Amino acid sequence: MNLKQIAKDTAKTLQSYLTYQALRTVLAQLGETNPPLELWLHNFSSGKIQNGESYIEQLLREKPDLALRIMTVREHIAEEIAEFLPEMV
Repeated sequence: MNLKQIAKDTAKTLQSYLTYQALRTVLAQLGETNPPLELWLHNFSSGKIQNGESYIEQLLREKPDLALRIMTVREHIAEEIAEFLPEMV
């Protein structure tokens, strides 16, 4: 059992999940403010969100402003849940 690799894999999974949650938040915001852009982002994201970092890299090439927005929301979510992580484990 390689505990270091398990920790890395767990961090990657958590990061991808936070990216997914940030995407959901941004899609909801765009649905209210810019439906055509929401549709574009939804279509772009389909099938790509499994790996959060790869997804962000692809989005940075297409629409850097949206990638930065998702990263900002992801960071905010991470900061908000960080206090609950010790009790979860």
